[in-house]
Amino acid sequence: MDKRYALGIDFGTESGRAVLVDIHNGEELASHITPYPHGVMDERLPGSGRALGANWALQHPEDYMAVLRKSVPAVMEISGIHPARVIGIGIDFTACTMLPIDRNGVPLCYHDAFRDEPHAYVKLWKHHAAQEQANRINETARRRGEPFLSRYGGKSSSEWMLAKAWQVLSEAPHVYDAADRFMEAADWVVGQLAGRPVRSGCCAGYKAFWSKEDGYPGEAFLRALDPRLERFAIDKLRGEVLPLGERAGELTEGLAAELGLAAGTAVAVGIIDAHAGVAGVGAVHSGQMVMAMGTSLCHMLISDKKIYADGVSGVVEDGIIPGLYGYEAGQPAVGDIFGWFVEHQAPAYVTGLAESEGIGVHDWLERRAAQLRPGQHGLLALDWWNGNRSVLVDADLSGLIVGLTLQTKPEEIYRALLEATAFGTRKIIETLERAGVEVKELLACGGLPKRNRLLMQIYADVTGRTIKVAASEQTTALGAAMFGAVAAGPGHGGYSDIAEAARHMARVRDEYFVPDAERGEVYDRLYRSYVQLHDLFGRGGCEVMKELLAVKLETSRRQLADDKI
Repeated sequence: MDKRYALGIDFGTESGRAVLVDIHNGEELASHITPYPHGVMDERLPGSGRALGANWALQHPEDYMAVLRKSVPAVMEISGIHPARVIGIGIDFTACTMLPIDRNGVPLCYHDAFRDEPHAYVKLWKHHAAQEQANRINETARRRGEPFLSRYGGKSSSEWMLAKAWQVLSEAPHVYDAADRFMEAADWVVGQLAGRPVRSGCCAGYKAFWSKEDGYPGEAFLRALDPRLERFAIDKLRGEVLPLGERAGELTEGLAAELGLAAGTAVAVGIIDAHAGVAGVGAVHSGQMVMAMGTSLCHMLISDKKIYADGVSGVVEDGIIPGLYGYEAGQPAVGDIFGWFVEHQAPAYVTGLAESEGIGVHDWLERRAAQLRPGQHGLLALDWWNGNRSVLVDADLSGLIVGLTLQTKPEEIYRALLEATAFGTRKIIETLERAGVEVKELLACGGLPKRNRLLMQIYADVTGRTIKVAASEQTTALGAAMFGAVAAGPGHGGYSDIAEAARHMARVRDEYFVPDAERGEVYDRLYRSYVQLHDLFGRGGCEVMKELLAVKLETSRRQLADDKI
């Protein structure tokens, strides 16, 4: 029997990766990474060097095409597989990562008239400069009793589609008017491949307030926000919304020639990157929670129940696994926090010692931190270096470390930061279970589970749960490839649904992280203190973080004004 293959293309924050997968057993034949040439633009625009404001995070859509043109031909060359045997292509992407396009599907930032306009570029998922708009969306929806808000824990995020589009309208109305549509980057890339623009029910459901039953929020609500937004959903979000596993279209002849693939290859509807990891780790049953652990952490719970929980970032039918409800929660900074500490706070002597031992700074800190017992460092941190997504949904919150002394060592701070992210995960799990949604099993995927064993053991000890880890190091790309195989369908050698694909393609490691009861008792005490700080700074008891941010923004605006003079 001739083997068949699927291609999974994973678009992350800093780079994109293509992985070619054997659909019969999930074996990954070849992979290739392309770093984004423009990277994350959070200070200045390329070319002109125009300064950006606080909490901006932009990307260039040409970087996504560079991933296709470099990584896809590379994996085909490495594998030696004939293009005709690749039956499906799946795309996963960070979200909400959105861009304005013209009526021909061309990003506005490609036009000379908009090259120096920040709002014409891609707003990356971690663009948080639309918090003012998100606050007003929340206030208006609560005042009007809009039912859609309950699907998102009662609060929307500055990361999502409406807030970002409204920021464009508020600050650059000429860009808003020029935009024929606002597209998720996942949908835009799928449209480039398939030659027609369709929208993903996953992206629309979690990031644009769309539901199977009700569609987008109505004109009356949008008009209440801003009269200019009245037709936003009708005009700027128009397009067919398709469920996961559906075929978005077929690979065009033009791109097939560029990428070294066969024209007519099935292209699957796009999926959010973390959500693709759920299929990739084989979690297709009610009660399974998958933690996609990287720069951020996304918690995805599959359930046969529809229950609204405080601060959960979305409950979407068919949103992750068709036929079940998918709950999404998350922490917007996890690996990013550890990276920040290593890059900006670790003293020079740590770098020197790590080099003398022939290891990296992360490894050096992990080894030293692993020698400490829980609580031995006397520190406690709040994991809000990039705001809080769940359960407070507040991008204006910031990080905090309590207990620092003149004797505090770098490895002690490092361990406290690891523990803080674990406490944040425990808070999310407890919130879901208090709402009545059972969490039966924890599984982990992403880059962190392999690189940081101490982190995974801390998560097991803090949550009191055994954690299974995906066997694949590229679980999101694997999951995307699985959806590519489903889009191809049985008639072309693929699968009828994602559960069947998971039975053949998904794997977990034989090794588990098992909680230790003695360490867990100490973490129970520390977690109670974490919750005290969480509620004090996050629920209005202390406004110091908000005041510091207000001063920062005012100062930044004055600096930007001075730069323009």
